[in-house]
Amino acid sequence: MVGSTGSIGTQTLDVVASEPDRYRVVALGAARSVDRLVAQAMAVRPERVAIADASLAAEVEARVPKGTEVWAGPDALAAIAREAEVVVNGVVGFAGLPVTLAALEAGRRLALANKESLIAGGPVVQRARATPGAEILPVDSEHAAVHQCLAALGAGGLDRLARIVLTASGGPFRGRSRAELASVTVADALAHPTWSMGPKITVDSSTLMNKGLEVIEAHELFGVAYDRIEVVVHPQSIVHSMVEFTDGSTIAQLSQPDMRLPISYALAYPDRGGVAFGALDWSEVGRLDFEAPDRDAFPCLGLAYEAGREGGTMPAWLNAANEVAVAAFLEGAIPWHAIAEVVQETLVRHHGTKPVDVDVVLDADRIARDHARRVVERSAAA
Repeated sequence: MVGSTGSIGTQTLDVVASEPDRYRVVALGAARSVDRLVAQAMAVRPERVAIADASLAAEVEARVPKGTEVWAGPDALAAIAREAEVVVNGVVGFAGLPVTLAALEAGRRLALANKESLIAGGPVVQRARATPGAEILPVDSEHAAVHQCLAALGAGGLDRLARIVLTASGGPFRGRSRAELASVTVADALAHPTWSMGPKITVDSSTLMNKGLEVIEAHELFGVAYDRIEVVVHPQSIVHSMVEFTDGSTIAQLSQPDMRLPISYALAYPDRGGVAFGALDWSEVGRLDFEAPDRDAFPCLGLAYEAGREGGTMPAWLNAANEVAVAAFLEGAIPWHAIAEVVQETLVRHHGTKPVDVDVVLDADRIARDHARRVVERSAAA
């Protein structure tokens, strides 16, 4: 489990603890969160732990259970991704790409919560995905829902697929106009109405960039054209996504918003988990609302569609620019509405390189971040 100290990692450990006779944690990995990593190691007694910041290795070694190996350094997280039958990638952002590639190239099942690695490195990840034994089970609630809908129809599901409909909660700013969003704060953006997530993904939800990234992810996961991937706003977050087939039938996956359900699905597949995370009380569900997203107020969604259709390294540029812009917003350097502006101005400078290997993807990410930082500096100075 890589990124074990974050939101996905801690919820994965909840799933493991709910069925202790079914799962065994062999490795845990984190970037810098020593206290949480040590506490997790004491609880589950893994064979090894990894800490990406090598300067923290001695502290980790002194505190983990006796007999637990400590791997440290920038390659340690990818290294432990080769060690388990199922690898949960809960790393935040582009930093998760080496973990994704390591797991797939080792022929492992990858429970993927790190959508950015698939988006930025799509063609490279697809080649790794072709490794015998390698498979991706999506942990995003929307893509896990699509996977379940398609699995219900068996091998012929994709042949009769008309469209994928991804649902979006609308985030904390649903219903606000562009003018009303001019002065929103960091605290406002982090106040998600239905999901409890880390700050970066919560801000992405507020801009609808998270949904835009999920559109690209759906294209990469299921091989469906962008014209057949739609987004609808569903504020109750009970319908997690839908699949419409050529005969007009629509199959949806419904549950309470609980990330432990898609995590459990990814770990147990093709079986099902034995604990009812997100079970619904149908007498209390009430109404289910759906509406089209406001692309004028939330331009990040349209930018993601444009980047996905352009292909090449454009999705990598989109992701890199967004990560820089969100970090700047969280630091108070730019206002919320400037996130989309930074992304758009960065994409204008895209040079059209094809991602033939991982080095090209890494280089594209670096160049895009450099451009985005310059745009942020200009925006902050204005």
